Amino acid sequence: MSVHSYFRPATDGRTVWQRLTARDSLLRKLDWPLLGSALVLTVTGTVLVYSATRGREELNHGDPQFFLLRQCVNAALGIALAAVVVWLGSRRVRDAVPLLYAMSVLLAALVLTPLGTTVNGSRSWIEVGGGFALQPSELVKVAVILALAALFAARADASGGESPDVRTMLFALVLVAVPAVFIMLAPDMGQTLGLVVIFLGVLVAAGASRWWLAGLCGAGAAGAVAGWLAGLLDEYQINRFAAFANPELDPAGVGYNTNQARIAIGSGGLFGTGLFQGHQTTGQFVPEQHTDFVFTVAGEELGFLGSCGIIVLLGVVLWRALRIARDATDLYGTVVAAGIVAWLAFQSFENIGMSLGIMPVTGLPLPFLSYGGSAMFAVWIAVGLLQAIHLESRRR
Repeated sequence: MSVHSYFRPATDGRTVWQRLTARDSLLRKLDWPLLGSALVLTVTGTVLVYSATRGREELNHGDPQFFLLRQCVNAALGIALAAVVVWLGSRRVRDAVPLLYAMSVLLAALVLTPLGTTVNGSRSWIEVGGGFALQPSELVKVAVILALAALFAARADASGGESPDVRTMLFALVLVAVPAVFIMLAPDMGQTLGLVVIFLGVLVAAGASRWWLAGLCGAGAAGAVAGWLAGLLDEYQINRFAAFANPELDPAGVGYNTNQARIAIGSGGLFGTGLFQGHQTTGQFVPEQHTDFVFTVAGEELGFLGSCGIIVLLGVVLWRALRIARDATDLYGTVVAAGIVAWLAFQSFENIGMSLGIMPVTGLPLPFLSYGGSAMFAVWIAVGLLQAIHLESRRR
């Protein structure tokens, strides 16, 4: 039974509920550990965002529920997008990849025009009205994963499963480099690093030669050093790396975020201070706490056990995605799922790591938990893609 058949009018005498709960129903075939973990993380993140923003009048315009309501809207729209992806199915999404990729690159380019908005030194947003803004780099990650998967799958179909050749690898490099250039010009180093990690994860899943992987890693490291020496990084980016290397270098300036984040997490102890009871959170000591540093709210108010619970749920999402990649019926599904794993794993590690002071501050959100519409839409589209691939494998 195809996905679309679940949405057609009933002709077998069964009610809609009976069809949805039957043994062969769509609901029963979904990957519920994946979906349940994503839902719990989203609800938890919404509560943490509310805790971090309800008392910040300079941000919420005097309305304690300002960010709570918007995050609820973001989550609802994200889940709706996931449902649309599941309804379309992985094959229809694959047919639309050229259009989706072109649209994402166009949006990334528009950020550099007068339509773009600068926040915290990075010109990464496009204002869409009503207090909402679009961050194209989040959607670019989804489009790049789909484009690379379609490219490598087409190559494998044409060559009988051989490893990607030089021409295919060069084309893949172009697919990643075009949006990466626009994102670097923003400048947004965190999202650029995310694309690099996604690319490497996709190459592993596509069966690329180890020499390609080693060469690309070496070229990336050399390029990073050259960019540093050539002064291509903005001052605020250099300061972030300096604060990571030595948080005490400027405790009232560039090292302030990291120091306050660690204090907040450390003050939570084993069980936490309780929701809405964190002194660092209510005292507004941690900047950007509802976005980049939302994990500090969990550390302080939910404690070590609550923070571990969040990490476990993220681990479940990654585990189920890996299972879906393994069980996919074709290379396209395997590569898409593997790319999503690389993306979510890197972003989760980087965000939690910068809150703990073991990674430099890059401005990457914590998947499912940080405030932001674009990030929420992207991760839930990823969940929809994983579910669509899972359903495709269940039908065979």
